[in-house]
Amino acid sequence: MAPFALYADDLILFAHIVDAGSFTGASERTGLPKSTLSRRLTDLENELGERLLQRSTRRLVLTEFGERILEYARRLLEETEAASALAQHRQLTPQGVLRISLPPEFYDLSFVSVLAEFTEQYPDVRLELDLSARRVDLVAERFDVAVRAATQLPDDNTLVARLITALQMGLYASPAYLRRHGKPRNPAELTQHIGLVLVTSAGEQQAWRLTRGTERWEGLPLHKISANSLGLQQALAAKGMGIVGLSHNFAKKLVAEGELERILPDWCLPPTNIWCVTPGRRLLPQRTLAFIEILKKILGEEQA
Repeated sequence: MAPFALYADDLILFAHIVDAGSFTGASERTGLPKSTLSRRLTDLENELGERLLQRSTRRLVLTEFGERILEYARRLLEETEAASALAQHRQLTPQGVLRISLPPEFYDLSFVSVLAEFTEQYPDVRLELDLSARRVDLVAERFDVAVRAATQLPDDNTLVARLITALQMGLYASPAYLRRHGKPRNPAELTQHIGLVLVTSAGEQQAWRLTRGTERWEGLPLHKISANSLGLQQALAAKGMGIVGLSHNFAKKLVAEGELERILPDWCLPPTNIWCVTPGRRLLPQRTLAFIEILKKILGEEQA
């Protein structure tokens, strides 16, 4: 004998009809037309092979079989209401685990301040952080959000990227380096210096692209130390190893301490955009939305 093809929705509607005492009352509760409720109840009865309710013009009367089925229908209704209440509470009150992927240098972007404010506001959220230069698979590795620094991101129709802020960039060197090698007076003189240049994920050295108003210059020093870590390049520059392109956020602490200074201050590198990437736009957990808002607020304030 084939098993019954029962649908939980039909049983829940049956419980609504009984509790409301009429199809009219159940229609007001569920938002479904009376004709739809009547048809769904008839389908349920046909599937079960017995009547659940006796209908009259004045009232609905449960059959003996209906009374027994109602116990299960009400359990389903209670469970769905509990699940709905839980989902609503989770949307109103961020909680659960928030998995975040970050570039390894983000400790210098006031990220500690972001985490401190987030955990103070949302103590029910447990953070799991992955600081790595690799590009994680958000879906396969179940990350909620990835923070990425790039001018543009590659197209991916499974992900959504939100622009958080644009970091203004310039060239920096240590006073000790400039005493030994001299301070360049224009971009053309950069070719005679030691450059600390970044390497892309494709293994290519990133050229310096400088602008001043409508003027443009692009090139690389003859002498280069290349790496794929901006944090390492910053540390090398502070030790007098060469000239480096940094965001003002990255450099400001070392500038204040006298370990770095801006060179060619009228010339700027292209801004670096900070993105929050999520595995989709719809139905993001409230904890993810809250984190994005705090990151945007703190990094935005630093750029103001």
